[in-house]
Amino acid sequence: MKKARRLAGLALSAILAITVSLTACSSGGNAPESQGGNKEGKEEQVTLKFSFWGDTIEKKTVTEALKLFEEKTGIKVEPMHVPADYLTKLTTMVAGNVAPDVGYLSSGAALSWGRDGKLLNLDPLIQSDPDFKKEDYLDQVWYEIEPGNTIGMSTAVEGYGLMYNKDLLLEAGVELPPTEANKAWEWDKFVEYAKKLTLDDKGRNALDPNFNPDKIKQYGLQYDPYNMMAAVVSNGGNFLTEDGKGFGLAQPEAIDAIQKLADLMYVHHVSPTPLQTKNLPDTALQTKKVAMTVSGNWALQAFAEQNFNLGVGVLPKLKKSNTLLDGAPTVIFKSTKHPKEAWMLYKYMADPESVLPLIEGGLWMPLKKEWYTKPELINKWAAGNKAHPEGYTEAYMKQTIDNGIRTPGFEVKNLDKINALVTPALDLVWTGKESAEKALKGVEPKVQPLIQGYYGR
Repeated sequence: MKKARRLAGLALSAILAITVSLTACSSGGNAPESQGGNKEGKEEQVTLKFSFWGDTIEKKTVTEALKLFEEKTGIKVEPMHVPADYLTKLTTMVAGNVAPDVGYLSSGAALSWGRDGKLLNLDPLIQSDPDFKKEDYLDQVWYEIEPGNTIGMSTAVEGYGLMYNKDLLLEAGVELPPTEANKAWEWDKFVEYAKKLTLDDKGRNALDPNFNPDKIKQYGLQYDPYNMMAAVVSNGGNFLTEDGKGFGLAQPEAIDAIQKLADLMYVHHVSPTPLQTKNLPDTALQTKKVAMTVSGNWALQAFAEQNFNLGVGVLPKLKKSNTLLDGAPTVIFKSTKHPKEAWMLYKYMADPESVLPLIEGGLWMPLKKEWYTKPELINKWAAGNKAHPEGYTEAYMKQTIDNGIRTPGFEVKNLDKINALVTPALDLVWTGKESAEKALKGVEPKVQPLIQGYYGR
């Protein structure tokens, strides 16, 4: 699941490059009207296809939600679950003019296909629907090609924070990570605690002058560097410059933040390298291979099934406290023959009540604002269950609302081609082969001609 969701962030699949050259597959200027009857005057059975990815739990919940929609509306829905190579499959279907009606899509593909007219503009549907108010949903979840052309919103909200094995921190005498933004750890304190929690095979922590970094049995931290944008923005940087004309990752604030992440692996030895990470189990927190991890909300679903004392906190800060806000969109494909019914299905799947098991189970966060403000709704998902430990409502829920920074996948134009250059450059940093400054300054002249600004501005 994590891999699928990160299609919305920096690590976009190379297949996105193919989407630019797809031949037009839409039905023309306007989406066709839904079919309301046949020659005999009888109503024709409308059937929609809904495509999605996800693990067994997500497949079960989504399929059940679609079945309930059928029962409520009489509109048949064929679930199309694609557990692997999702974008490859959808690219082939769109090129062959047999796309589903509604479905998940990676952010890069959604923006490219939306720009090329392959996705339905939702704004006319929203404006003509008295039962739907755009302002009821989080401002950060919308995908816009330009003002007046909205192609969708996140399938779900995904926030990031610190998750940790509480017993390990208590045993080491490390204070528990704060859950409130105004109390977030400063970076130096964060590194110091991570060192105290990193142990070699003799039980010495990384503050000990005799610590052996080649024989680590417990890492203080697991920080996937590809989730770097929270640190970059916390330090005052961004992927592009504010005016959308320059390569923001080559600016001093971003370079400093990225180097600090690399230093966690190669200077402080508190976080595993990409190669070392491959050897860690999914149960690294439970089995005490790792004390703390930076992860997205979805990890709570798996952790809830593991038997250990899970704690959560806000991310450490450089200059200001924030979190990443991620979430690939659900879209309506322009080729649908039933746009009105597709919109009914779209609204239904965006309602937290329809997919409550995924939200209550920790995989998703809801799209509607009131689910973050009304106590009776918060209690339905974010409190009183194993998937949402003490402190979650402050560390994840409130932090996402107040200080959520959208990943570049929401708005950076031409991101697939830019990342084709940026990702290999960053690989040199994450593998310890080059400094952040050398790698990012080195790739800047190649990236600059590809920069086209932001969508939706």
